[in-house]
Amino acid sequence: MNDIQIHAAFDSGNIEVHSISGTAAKLALRKDKDSEFNQWFHFRVSGAQGQELELKITGLEDSAYPAGWPDYDACVSEDREYWGRAPSSYDKDADGGTLTIRYMPESDIAWFAYFAPYSMERHHDLVAQAAERGGVDYRCLGNTLDGQPLDCLSMGEGDKQVWLYARQHPGESMAEWWMEGALDVLCDPADAVGRILRRKCRLHIVPNCNPDGSRRGHLRTNAAGVNLNREWAEPTAERSPEVLAIRNAMDETGVDFAMDVHGDEAIPANFLAGFEGIPSWTDEQGDAYYRYRSILDRRTAEFQTELGYAVSKPGQANLSMSTNQLAERFGAVSMTLEMPFKDHAPCADVEQGWSPERCRMLARECLAALVEWLDD
Repeated sequence: MNDIQIHAAFDSGNIEVHSISGTAAKLALRKDKDSEFNQWFHFRVSGAQGQELELKITGLEDSAYPAGWPDYDACVSEDREYWGRAPSSYDKDADGGTLTIRYMPESDIAWFAYFAPYSMERHHDLVAQAAERGGVDYRCLGNTLDGQPLDCLSMGEGDKQVWLYARQHPGESMAEWWMEGALDVLCDPADAVGRILRRKCRLHIVPNCNPDGSRRGHLRTNAAGVNLNREWAEPTAERSPEVLAIRNAMDETGVDFAMDVHGDEAIPANFLAGFEGIPSWTDEQGDAYYRYRSILDRRTAEFQTELGYAVSKPGQANLSMSTNQLAERFGAVSMTLEMPFKDHAPCADVEQGWSPERCRMLARECLAALVEWLDD
């Protein structure tokens, strides 16, 4: 039996190969550059057509979020279009915490990832296709440390300033799948939700806040090893030019409504996190957020309010995080949308778990909820 081959030297690739024996391999995660964060993986395996693979990713008790591994199944694709799930099991006591992935590929190459990847090539296609639509304005907000453009798409004639931005944490690729769904709605002249929002709002969309981390295969940081969602109080050109550029653009327009799109490793559900605890909190501002959350909960089974993060105590919100900073800085109704790496348990899908297709559909529900929120 020949040994399989494993590669990760491509856009968003991440894995270290410790050993290979036939169709079995012992692997480990590579840390984000200049950072202790590691959780994301993305690699391809070839040479195992019709044979069961046994892939062991070790050392995971020292990963960024060990609670993300129990009850998690790895994502797998043989055509890089449809992403299913490969049966996986976690043993916290084996080799410092080991995820064992078992899968029998029908073809000679299979790709494995922590979540379905969203490549920079697909990102550029997304931006190009949106930018050519009527009424859509493209703006490069600035450059990343690796010299990549920070893309922003704006549209609409209304007074409400709406900012939608995603992938501050690059390994949370579900966030850009959500953005693809949102842009499908907003750029389609036949979509009533998009038409209403463009009439009532001026919308600004940043599909990927962290292109460098995305290409490098990072979980959570940019090219300098910086967690961008802890930079919003005092961003700098040296550490966090991405946040500095986006916040400067927001200062130009103001912000009435904002959604920061993310993924959560451990919680098996979609949920929102708000801005409780900001120094300038008012019940009116808070009630507007809770009203949006209630509308979304009523609209779709792909959202829930029982699981989520603990709220900050009065006056103790972390203003270095974007949702809190925007609520404090602009009086905005701002929020963080979290989607699972596992599945939305209240409406589970055994074959795919939480998937790109469901991310895109949830985006439409979020925008439709915004229409209803504006009408109240």
